[in-house]
Amino acid sequence: MVDKKGRGDAVVVIGLGRFGGALARELVGRDVEVLGVDSDLRNVQQLSGQLTHVVCADSTDPDALTQLGVAEFGRAVVGIGTDIEASILTTSILADFGVPDIWAKSINRQHSRILERVGAHHVVQPEHDMGERVAHLVTGRMLDYVEIDDDYALVKTKAPRWAEGRTLGELGIRRKYGVTVVGIKKPGGGFTYATSDTDIQGGDILLVAGQTGKAERFADET
Repeated sequence: MVDKKGRGDAVVVIGLGRFGGALARELVGRDVEVLGVDSDLRNVQQLSGQLTHVVCADSTDPDALTQLGVAEFGRAVVGIGTDIEASILTTSILADFGVPDIWAKSINRQHSRILERVGAHHVVQPEHDMGERVAHLVTGRMLDYVEIDDDYALVKTKAPRWAEGRTLGELGIRRKYGVTVVGIKKPGGGFTYATSDTDIQGGDILLVAGQTGKAERFADET
């Protein structure tokens, strides 16, 4: 069990399959205390010794979660995948407990809507989100793509050749393309903030923010 004094910063991860297990291990790697819960003993045994605490329990049983002190955690992740009923029931119980920050995995939009209705604060569709991201990368010239919000994205792309030898202020990219260059990485260096005085040279990598379509069109101009 995680110490009570640390539970506000600790995370309970319920469902330790591929998604939940990877998430739990990553959190532990970031020095976050994690209580892992799964009804499958095989998953529990596989992660034994890798998480702060790992327990085999039925997350659809409020009494079981009460005994584990789940209500005292500040954050919870429901990583249950194919068992939609268990996913919804578990999320509902966490909401009834008053857990302040609940994340839940869904497998489709209908599942997402139900999870939101029963109390999930954040719903993620890992397979859908990754598929969408890869689709953007495959069909364009972007090096990376992250959707920040509906129709707003952050794009990593090579600096266009026509920009070489000029500053961002001279180029007027925001005025011409409707996007903002927020960061730049010189060859051999790390990313730094971009300003109007930032000069563009061959081999530079840009971070561009803006409406998804406009950011993609700018990346394709390179």
